[in-house]
Amino acid sequence: MNRQFRLSVRLSLQVFARHYLKAPLQAGAILLGFILAVMLLIGVRATNDNAVRSYSQATELLSQRAQLILAPIAGQKMVPESVYIHLRQAGVSQSLAVLTGTVTDDRGQRWDIQASDLIAALSVQQFKQHADKSAQSAQISLLSSQIPLAKLLSGQPYILMSESFAERVTTDGQLKLEGESLNVISLDDKLGLGNAILMDISLGQKLLNKYGKLSYIALFGDTNKLSTQVTQIFSGQSAKQFEIAEQDEGEGLTSLTRSFHLNLTAMSLLAFVVGLFIAYNGVRYSLLKRQKLLVQLQQQGIPQRALLTALMLELLALVVIGSILGFILGLQLSHWLQPMIALTLEQLYGARLLPGVWQWSWLYQAIGLTFVAAICACFPLFNALAKQPLARSASRFEQQRHAANYQRVMFMAAIALLILAATLFPLTQEYQHSLVLLGVVTVAIPLLLPLSLQFCLSLSTRVTSNGLWQYAVAESKELIAPLSLAMMAMLLALTANISMNTLVGSFEITLKNWLDARLYADIYIRPPNDKIVATETLLAQQPKVTEIYGQWGHSSQYQHTPVSLMTRDEHSLRNSNQMKAQIDNFWPQFFQGKALMISEPMAIKYQLHVGNTVSLPEFESAKQPPLPIGAIFYDYGNPLGQVIVSQHTWHRLNLPSNPSSIAASYDGDIAELEQVLQQQVPLSAAQMYNQAKIKQRALEIFKRTFSITLVLNSLTLMVAAIGLFSACLMLTKARQAPLARLYALGVSRTQLRSLVSLQMLLIVLFTCLLALPSGALLGYLLINKVTLQAFGWSIAMVWDWQAYFRVVAIALAASALAILLPLYWQTRKPLISSLQQEAL
Repeated sequence: MNRQFRLSVRLSLQVFARHYLKAPLQAGAILLGFILAVMLLIGVRATNDNAVRSYSQATELLSQRAQLILAPIAGQKMVPESVYIHLRQAGVSQSLAVLTGTVTDDRGQRWDIQASDLIAALSVQQFKQHADKSAQSAQISLLSSQIPLAKLLSGQPYILMSESFAERVTTDGQLKLEGESLNVISLDDKLGLGNAILMDISLGQKLLNKYGKLSYIALFGDTNKLSTQVTQIFSGQSAKQFEIAEQDEGEGLTSLTRSFHLNLTAMSLLAFVVGLFIAYNGVRYSLLKRQKLLVQLQQQGIPQRALLTALMLELLALVVIGSILGFILGLQLSHWLQPMIALTLEQLYGARLLPGVWQWSWLYQAIGLTFVAAICACFPLFNALAKQPLARSASRFEQQRHAANYQRVMFMAAIALLILAATLFPLTQEYQHSLVLLGVVTVAIPLLLPLSLQFCLSLSTRVTSNGLWQYAVAESKELIAPLSLAMMAMLLALTANISMNTLVGSFEITLKNWLDARLYADIYIRPPNDKIVATETLLAQQPKVTEIYGQWGHSSQYQHTPVSLMTRDEHSLRNSNQMKAQIDNFWPQFFQGKALMISEPMAIKYQLHVGNTVSLPEFESAKQPPLPIGAIFYDYGNPLGQVIVSQHTWHRLNLPSNPSSIAASYDGDIAELEQVLQQQVPLSAAQMYNQAKIKQRALEIFKRTFSITLVLNSLTLMVAAIGLFSACLMLTKARQAPLARLYALGVSRTQLRSLVSLQMLLIVLFTCLLALPSGALLGYLLINKVTLQAFGWSIAMVWDWQAYFRVVAIALAASALAILLPLYWQTRKPLISSLQQEAL
């Protein structure tokens, strides 16, 4: 019996293989769906996994992750270099001095640099017991004869950059920073430098004018041993010179960027679903074309169970082939996405990505996920066809009735899912839960489509004149069933595109309005501590300076998480903060030191409201009781929470009296004032910020947060267009006989092409129109639930109808191309060959 069963399965598979040899279009359509689905899934998976791996493995450039950080004490910005020298003299060889800062080139463009003790970096690598591949490569490269190590260590003007970054920013192998020409040494991108500029500590101190100062000191090794050793070395010193901070193995960056990666994952899963729709459409078409063949096989004695098993094995083979090809293309897609994501993460969160790696397990997981999803989608269809009556195949009327029942079931399921989401959305407080419910809504939207298209076409038949065009609209209702899956994929892609355009457009307008209110001065200056008084004095002497403002900043903690404690002058406090909520008579209470205000992201993160009290370590040190929250202000520029107190409270907390930054209004060309400050204080261009430049940079950085999602959105729309092309090609091929009958009745080829084009474009147009409200719904949920909970940003929703209809026009243009090409190919065939299809 088993042998007979295996023989039946093998014979069925051979017949199916012969079928695909004669109809490669069907196999190609199925494979196309699987390839596109896996490609986008693997591309984003590889990028996200590489980012998370980078957080835990790479902190110090060309070295390993530090276990301890010696950071500046509260109120100070730097660590004395003498601390590092003392450590090295005491035998702590696994330590690394780091200096970071910003410099400008001859065009005024700002560059972030990092200077390290390169000898110490090599020492850390040498003694690293479990060196990873990137660290080994870095050691070999640094000791290469092509690198002038002696010149680097002697402070000569040599800097290290990755090859790809150096190609973008230099033309002759040199970069001019702070008036000094620097020779660029290009290192392999595998070293993980990203967009960083690395140099020896002596050169960095010279460029930044920070002699004898460090940003922090990194320590490598056993945490407890290092902490004890450092405490013992500096136990005899009366003045505290640094804070000891333990590293979190990348958990901080992982937490900070989680919403960003979830955004990418959600888009990749959406593209995966769209790809599966395309694959299922191909499977469905292939099975319908083999309907008579399946009946004939059963009539020849092939058992239903063997036939069903053969169909499953065929699907598994197609999944494996499609997944392997999609896996290869997905890795290439990740290679293209990597620079874009690396730049975004580096500028937003200060995270540098290591070179990408891939794992075979991703392929196995992709095959498993794709096969399970395909089985869940296709098994009911397999089962129905395998158990169809042997005497005859299902009639066209029965197929239409079954499709109508199926459409009603999908519509009711969609309504149930939407009711469930509407009930649970008000109860969600975490963005992860909101994303799940957003996925429920995303699944429900395409399920509404088939019955909605039937309703729209029924209305269209009432306004269509009698004759050929009324016949075309009426026949379009029969095309919904075979086209529904391609249209559902198109609807999903359009909905996602419209919702993301709504989010990005609304965010951009909100951010511009916020920046206009926040940036009230013409120039913002961040002088060194020893030049603050001189800068204020010089500004006060300038006749065209109409107003001088100050901001005081201090690093603090709330519930063991870093926050920023700030104050400003009275004018800035009143005019630079847009309030989300505040108590009555807030300002008098605030300036009297009886209340404080916090940023919206902090309020959302810690579930704080107006009237709650807040206490910081500085309050306890100064014996200041907790203060109530008098107001919550919008803040789109800081991933950390912000607490703002009055100057009265600031002085009571014994915090630094000198401002950390200064702003000024200037009645004239701001370049004149910048030149005066550069010459007389002197200040560097990197320490002065033009209002217009701040706005431009802020918009560029924040728009980049969503640029990758928009790229994936465009890819998803492209996938849907390819799916529509595949569906139209198969449907046009299947309709050769009906088109031939119309031709025989006197309808010209031109009229036939116009008729079929009208039918297809009418369905696409209704799909696009349905995408407008569904895209607006998803955009509303993204703005008012997911983005608010994930980032702590309240965004005013703006309807950009021009962008919406632009997306619809693109979809219609892509659909017209997908429709006209196969239609032109098929209607060129001779009439006799088309009529013969009816007898097959």
